[in-house]
Amino acid sequence: MTFDTTAAVDGTPVRPRRRRLLMLLRDVAMIVVIAVVLSLLVKTFLVRSFYIPSGSMEQTLQINDRILVDELTPRFGGYDRGDVVVFRDPGGWLALTPTPSRPAFEEAVDWVLSIVGLAAPDSKDHLIKRIIGVAGDHVVCCNALGQISVNGQPIDETAYLNLEPGQSAPVEVPFDVVVPADSLWVLGDNRDHSRDSRYNLDQPTGGFVPLDNVVGRAFLVTWPLARFGPIDTHHDVFAGIPAAAP
Repeated sequence: MTFDTTAAVDGTPVRPRRRRLLMLLRDVAMIVVIAVVLSLLVKTFLVRSFYIPSGSMEQTLQINDRILVDELTPRFGGYDRGDVVVFRDPGGWLALTPTPSRPAFEEAVDWVLSIVGLAAPDSKDHLIKRIIGVAGDHVVCCNALGQISVNGQPIDETAYLNLEPGQSAPVEVPFDVVVPADSLWVLGDNRDHSRDSRYNLDQPTGGFVPLDNVVGRAFLVTWPLARFGPIDTHHDVFAGIPAAAP
């Protein structure tokens, strides 16, 4: 009978040890692959992570806040006035800026982190605003008190507008629109620092956001931890609005 004389110091044959190591590496690789696939599925169909690159939604959202966006439930229940939504540029809303080149390793790391939802490299290609009007709504700015009206009903937006002590009311930008089918009319909470629907009337979609461009509803601030918590939709602000005229 012949034995393998190649053995470790403790007497364990090397080949079986290598075999166990290979099996362990295989199992770890399978776990990683499964985790990545599940993360991709979650990111594609359920929840996505974004960060806030600008101050257009202050004080509701701050620059560099990390948020989670619900992609699933709006597919069944749609969107409501007051929802804070993330959407792709409908065309002409974002200024074209060159993308700076980065080392290949940094690009690879960012790509891997984006797969598992720990990075959001495409955040600057998206916008985040609050829904003021849904399909069929007649949205007008502004009445004698500076309020926006939806279907003839003035709304009190002081609950979420960025009105810090000593700050004047937002500058009025007049508009009178009816939201077309499968579209939204959106404005930023930091009204004087938001290039939203009001400023894009001359763009291809007329200032409206097609539903096909909407990623989902922002629902949670995850970072920094001091700001961890739900994102308020303030649906009560829009509770008394009558149905849109047929």
